Amino acid sequence: MVKYSIIVPAYNEEKSLRLFYDAVTPLFKGLQEEYEIIFINDGSRDATREILRGLADLDYRVKVCNFSRNFGQQAALLCGLEHAQGQAIIAMDADLQDPPEVALQMIEKWKEGFDVVHGKRRKRKGETIFKKGTAFLFYRLMRKITGLDMPRDTGDFKLYDRKVVDAILSMGEHDRLLRAQTTWVGFKQTSIEFDRPERIAGETHYTLKKMIKLAQSGVFPNTDYTLTFPLKLGILLGVLSVACMITFIVLACCNVEFGGLVAWLFPTMGGLSAVILCCQGLANMHMSMIYREVQNRPKYIVAETFNMEK
Repeated sequence: MVKYSIIVPAYNEEKSLRLFYDAVTPLFKGLQEEYEIIFINDGSRDATREILRGLADLDYRVKVCNFSRNFGQQAALLCGLEHAQGQAIIAMDADLQDPPEVALQMIEKWKEGFDVVHGKRRKRKGETIFKKGTAFLFYRLMRKITGLDMPRDTGDFKLYDRKVVDAILSMGEHDRLLRAQTTWVGFKQTSIEFDRPERIAGETHYTLKKMIKLAQSGVFPNTDYTLTFPLKLGILLGVLSVACMITFIVLACCNVEFGGLVAWLFPTMGGLSAVILCCQGLANMHMSMIYREVQNRPKYIVAETFNMEK
């Protein structure tokens, strides 16, 4: 029976794969428990496929899924979760920026009873100020508008208990941000802090376009904020228009010159815009309810039971 599954997305990682395998294998062999390493080749255009084929021929514990094209990291991780057989599943990057020794610390936390163990980055070497800044803003924005208590400065380097993976796989949406869904499903979670080193080889494949797409997959499925925002804006604009109108009436009663008839256009147009935005916001609230139904997420998730008959 497989105890640990290691999921490794790989996109054009020909320079890193053997180094990753050589670093991870001795550590997990030392645990003296059955494990598997699942590599997901996300449509690589270099020698990634051939190298993974060689590793699979060398070691029966190495399993490989080759995508027909590049579907993205989240799709690769989802594929790994669907094929993992272990009781504890660990997602890692192939470039060794997720230190394998930290994975062993995660396993210790799992044995203590935690269902999810996040890798929390204290320092991020080799990354630009722009990437660090956008990551900083992303997590704080996600926490603000989704209401999910996502741990800050964590990525997809995590350990999942089998029941957590089953809960995530029960969610029906197509576009996913697994780190957000991991928070949504709940269970007992903790974090391990580590300093993230530079890549051992190659270059990062996370372009600005991919980062924006990842953020989009995280925000829209996990909040109706964008749908309810027009209603909030309409209410605010309506309040300001009424306040402006009252001010103008008071000034007119006091015979104070303030711009004539043209000035009255501003609160009037503001009031009409408020009505339009409020109507749109109310319609969007119905749309958000329909959207949540289409997502088909489970209404609740049972973590464990006692003396319950099947």
